Amino acid sequence: MEKNIESTRQLKVAKEIQKHMAEIIRSKGMAAFGGALVSVSGVKISPDLSVAKIYVSIFPSEKAEAVMGVLQENARALRGELGSKVAKQLRIVPEIAFFLDSSLDYVEHIEELLKK
Repeated sequence: MEKNIESTRQLKVAKEIQKHMAEIIRSKGMAAFGGALVSVSGVKISPDLSVAKIYVSIFPSEKAEAVMGVLQENARALRGELGSKVAKQLRIVPEIAFFLDSSLDYVEHIEELLKK
């Protein structure tokens, strides 16, 4: 029974982090990411809530590598901003790591195939 409660908590925390991180990234504006549109497509959090894997979609996908670089370079600052937003809900602000969500590329690929 305990495991179920924990995963519900993980899901709630992940949703909260996703919402706030999307807000933070949006507030930076597209210029901060070389004109790319960056959206937070999902968050997975470790059972002890100490590590959050943040999945981002980047459009256009050609800019993905550059944008991932910007996100990783600024991970500490972004975590700090996240901390100020979730400080009341969480005892510790999780370490954050960014991962590219390639499902958008997959969708584009499928659309290309369907056009043929």
